[in-house]
Amino acid sequence: MGGMGGPSGPGNSLIIQAFHSALLRQAGLIFVVAVVIGLAWNGLRTLQYRRAVAAGRPFPPPRPEIGPEPVARRVLRIGFGVVWVIDGLLQLQQNMPADLPSQVLQPAASGSPRWVGDLVNFGADAWTRHPVTAGASAVWIQLGIGVFLLVAPRGRWSRVAGLTSAGWGLVVWVFGEALGGILAPGQTVLFGLPGAALVYAVAGGLIALPERAWIGQRLGRLITTVAGAFLLGMAVLQAWPGRGFWQGGTTAHPGSLGSMVSQMATTPQPHLLASAVSGFASFDIAHGWGVNLFVVVALTLTGLALLSGRRQLLGPTVVVLVVLGLADWVLIEDLGWFGGVGTDPNSMVPLLLLVVSGYLAVVRAPVTVDEPVPAAAAPVRRSWERIDSGYTGRLALSLAAVFVVMVGAAPMASASISRSSDTVLADSVDGPPAPLSGPAPGFQLEDQNGRPVSLTSLRGYTVALTFLDPVCTSDCPVIAQEFRLASQLLGASASKVRFVAVAANPIYYSTSVIRAFDRQEDLENQSNWLFLTGSLSELTSVWNQYGITVVSAPAGAMAVHSETTYLIDAHGNDRVALNTDPGSGSADDRSFSEVLASQITQVMHR
Repeated sequence: MGGMGGPSGPGNSLIIQAFHSALLRQAGLIFVVAVVIGLAWNGLRTLQYRRAVAAGRPFPPPRPEIGPEPVARRVLRIGFGVVWVIDGLLQLQQNMPADLPSQVLQPAASGSPRWVGDLVNFGADAWTRHPVTAGASAVWIQLGIGVFLLVAPRGRWSRVAGLTSAGWGLVVWVFGEALGGILAPGQTVLFGLPGAALVYAVAGGLIALPERAWIGQRLGRLITTVAGAFLLGMAVLQAWPGRGFWQGGTTAHPGSLGSMVSQMATTPQPHLLASAVSGFASFDIAHGWGVNLFVVVALTLTGLALLSGRRQLLGPTVVVLVVLGLADWVLIEDLGWFGGVGTDPNSMVPLLLLVVSGYLAVVRAPVTVDEPVPAAAAPVRRSWERIDSGYTGRLALSLAAVFVVMVGAAPMASASISRSSDTVLADSVDGPPAPLSGPAPGFQLEDQNGRPVSLTSLRGYTVALTFLDPVCTSDCPVIAQEFRLASQLLGASASKVRFVAVAANPIYYSTSVIRAFDRQEDLENQSNWLFLTGSLSELTSVWNQYGITVVSAPAGAMAVHSETTYLIDAHGNDRVALNTDPGSGSADDRSFSEVLASQITQVMHR
């Protein structure tokens, strides 16, 4: 037990630096591809111009006349495009790579059924093993989706943008939001039910519909009816006895809403906003029953008004919903993006965008969608000469947006199925490997089977030498498994490596004890594994030569010792020293194994 490294966690400089470096590299790639697409578009325009001038035709050619995009669809598309861009920018926060799993993903599954927790843990585990890759990927996926929605207003590409938004929204809703908490107790629309990402997915699905679906009021009435039913369901949940929303009156029993808002007020944020949230928390604690009554009545009345479908009620109802929704967004959801790991503005703003678009689809619905009107007859031209310049511009921007999404999606998909871990995790715990030079100190000990082993007898092999306490129950078993995994990662090259541990306990160091350790860690049949021991004086000499401190732990059999691994080349020279602190979880373990295998490979090929 014992170690020298610092834990990875909030503000870890190595992870942050790697995150920023990854973003810069990917931004450079995106810039190059954007320039290539721009040059291709400009080349096409230039060729069209020269052909038109040579043929005496006007340039640009007359564009087909087409009516505007339905206003409800435009509000939905632009609104969610902006929201996705904001989400992508929020992912740039430096604490995202290291802290998102522990502070956002896993808490989201609290109280949900076990199978929901398993889904979230799958996503959290992938993120934890590849924090830099996942963090950077999330930035580009969400920025790309937002830009895609903004630059593709009509046609097939716009529908693809909607499908992309819907698909990623569902991924986030399942693996990032634990199904929005719909199966967890105590949830309410005031806190974010049914999850912002689900609303993104619904909006994306609506944008992906053929434009003819926006003709008439049918789609708008469907949206407002579903929204009304949803609000009535939320009113029932809010009024349900035993869920804590009717409590209040004393600080000892603040109720669910008061407790939640009080917690949000402690989030790092501007003082003015914190004061407003804290003030509302105090008001709710003092008047919890009355506040909840107001919320239940408001949800019921607005839900019934939307369900009625009466146009004279829709306008005032939407205004009331926007006012109350913005108040909830500020005073209860606390805008959603403060604290260093806020990933989105929570669900209230997306819900309001959805309701407003439904209202506009009723009151501003086009009777028909204009079909393009052909321009005046013109001589037959090649197909590429007839391409509308506005279309080619939108196509170029759409392709650029798709590429941005793919820059994030491809590494994210690879990380989700990879069982390895980013080596930056080990570096963040232990620091980078330290290069060494010069002959390694010699030793003469015996292995777990009583056979003599010296450093000289290991010439011709690359040696990974560490020090383990055979009765340790904390770090040493983990380090042994890291060595075992590193041997597997090396594949056929492992036959040229010897993984060597020296007993590091001044009381328990007999061959029977170290054989018991090997059996416990399933190392008995690993042919390149040696666990060495000797007399206490021999062990002490080796500890001193390698700078290893070994001290008996108070009131226990385990020893406190330095955790270091030395890599010795085939000629007996020290090449690398690595801190072997196993960190705090399996992702850190696998990361160290990756580092160890990589460093061994480098030593072997020097």
